[in-house]
Amino acid sequence: MVTAVLVDSLEEAGSFLDKTFAFFLNPDMWWGVLMTLLKVGLILIAAKVINRFSRAAISRMVVERESGRIRINARRSKTIGVLVENVVTYVVNFIAILLILSQFNFNLGPLLAGAGVVGLAIGFGAQSIVKDIITGFFIIFEDQFAVGDVIQTGTYRGSVESIGLRVTTIRSWTGEIHILPNSTILAVTNYSMSHSISVVDLSFPYTEDVDKAIEGLRPLLHQLYEANPNVVSEPIVHGIQSLGESQAAVRISLECLPGTRQDVVRELNQELERKWRAQELPKIVGAVYQPEEKG
Repeated sequence: MVTAVLVDSLEEAGSFLDKTFAFFLNPDMWWGVLMTLLKVGLILIAAKVINRFSRAAISRMVVERESGRIRINARRSKTIGVLVENVVTYVVNFIAILLILSQFNFNLGPLLAGAGVVGLAIGFGAQSIVKDIITGFFIIFEDQFAVGDVIQTGTYRGSVESIGLRVTTIRSWTGEIHILPNSTILAVTNYSMSHSISVVDLSFPYTEDVDKAIEGLRPLLHQLYEANPNVVSEPIVHGIQSLGESQAAVRISLECLPGTRQDVVRELNQELERKWRAQELPKIVGAVYQPEEKG
């Protein structure tokens, strides 16, 4: 009885060894392993090349943003670049892992289904945050506005204090700080991207010589242009803009550097008052500034 069991065990062991040797000596098996390893190697090389190329492209994009209009410091641009690089690296590596697992005949269906469920849950729970981040990326990389620009979005107007991936901070001219989620910034008016035009209508009574007033304005405006670097071109006296019951409005326009229109208007007012007191200009009974600005 013991001898029969021992013989059966030896036969099973011999059969197992024969199958093992046959498996390892099978050229088709080694060819399949070689092809699988070759495919895995190609996937890893492709993932590395894509990651390196993306890092170079992102670094170049960040450098271009630093040299453009957008005024962000090196720390901010480096943070943004590292963040984008990490996102791209994670996505590429995740896809590479899935492709490698598929080479070893793993069933990716349950894994992808689980990832989809998790992603759906995160999307429903944090969709506003995702919208803020996506909008923040577009604001920064499309150069819609920069730190220090004067903008208006909705009912908020002021100077941009900071631009984040989730929120933008605006300081109004009276000092209030407005913190706006980026996804709520639907339309923006940027007052700092180009030169501004200050339009002024000066009203002179009919009892004064309006032609003399127009001729007196020309040297005053030329002097302002020569003395004030914020005035970028020769101011223009357009002539009589409108006629009222007791006065005529003379329109002038001044092209100014971005964000300097209010300072230029204040200096113009001071010069007009000085010229009137010196009796070099007729009496001014009113002034209308367009577009109206606060500050």
